Amino acid sequence: MTTTIGHEATAASRAAGSLPIAALVGAGQCVPLVQGSDVRYTNLDYAASAPALQSVADEVTALLPLYSSVHRGAGYNSQVCTAAYEAARSTVAAFVGARSSDVVIFTRNTTDALNLLATAAPGPVVYLDIEHHANLLPWQARDGRVVVARDTLAGTIAALESELAREPAQLLAVTGASNVTGELLPLPELAELAHRHGARIAVDGAQLVPHRRVDIGALGIDYLAFSGHKLYAPFGAGVLIGRRDWLDAAPPYLAGGGAVRDVTITATSWTSAPARHEAGTPNVIGAIAIAAACRAIQALPDDAIPTHESCLLRQLETGLRRAGADILRLWPDETERIGVVSFTVPGYSAEAVAQYLSAEHGIGVRDGRFCAHPLLARFDANDGAVRASIGLGSCGADIDRLVDAVGRLRVEGPEWTYSASEHGLVPSPDPRDWPDWLAASSSTAPASPCRTD
Repeated sequence: MTTTIGHEATAASRAAGSLPIAALVGAGQCVPLVQGSDVRYTNLDYAASAPALQSVADEVTALLPLYSSVHRGAGYNSQVCTAAYEAARSTVAAFVGARSSDVVIFTRNTTDALNLLATAAPGPVVYLDIEHHANLLPWQARDGRVVVARDTLAGTIAALESELAREPAQLLAVTGASNVTGELLPLPELAELAHRHGARIAVDGAQLVPHRRVDIGALGIDYLAFSGHKLYAPFGAGVLIGRRDWLDAAPPYLAGGGAVRDVTITATSWTSAPARHEAGTPNVIGAIAIAAACRAIQALPDDAIPTHESCLLRQLETGLRRAGADILRLWPDETERIGVVSFTVPGYSAEAVAQYLSAEHGIGVRDGRFCAHPLLARFDANDGAVRASIGLGSCGADIDRLVDAVGRLRVEGPEWTYSASEHGLVPSPDPRDWPDWLAASSSTAPASPCRTD
């Protein structure tokens, strides 16, 4: 059952973004500050990894005593887990409006799903330069044809059409929503464009699916990939959903048990998808967690998430601009966006801003190039930016804290000192204690997490 805010919260207050719209594990957690006090943690890093929905964690907890192997076990627990695992496919398919002929393949994450699709796509692929690396590197490695996004969305669509008309392609691969700017692409228009030129369309839905209802049948999407860890199910699983023929014809993604019909010393007969691409023991817990998240989100009113986010997004952008931050946008004339905002603060590196927000204010954001290096280069932000992202647990007070902290940085500067280390910029000194379980696991706790872009 989906856990939401209580009945005492009016529809008006939910629409205003003043309260979270779902219960998340860790909500209300306090974290230490370098100044010595503790504050409620403000999580504005949903676009990287979202915390688990409480309802998802509850389902996982209920399953754990029954956890066992799937598909090949005769025991009661195995049969229960097999039924739950296969039911998860049906839940995911229904959640995204899959066609009856589509196949649902469980993967590790969106990157894994798109790399799997890259082994199955039979011919040339067209993609944009603004993509997350998950939807750029697999096609770059296969000599795909990149199209440089224009300064307007209309110009970008025209450039894609020109490229598809210039030379045939089998696939158009695009993001559903930018993980840097939050801007949405018009998927029905792009699907029609691809099909008109004899291509299929694949959508990186990692950022889109947690924020918008997606019906791939109605939208005309041929393939959709997304991750559990962005959909409030952080248990190490992702999904690729789409048309079966390419996936049945492709070589198995991994060679191993479960992907075969028969094996001899000299030859192997492979089964069809989805088992064809799920060799080895699958991530049963991860798949069931994704299905639980799908059910919980499906139970929310259709407009709950967009309404919640749109109010918080306006509050965030207005506040950041007043605080003197510069917001990154691809197409300033377009207004359809999810709750993701990347920005820079004049006079400070992105890393310095993120460390300051965490150490002195207990605010979690992301800094760097967000696995979208070509896009950050377009913004002349090769040293990175700061990203604040909104989710089901966000509220107006979170936005106020971030805006106030950025404003204070601009006016007063940081209260603490920061120095470079082998892991990047860190508070110096850093008196914050690590959790007991982490401190006990090693004689020396890490000075700072290793940085990646």
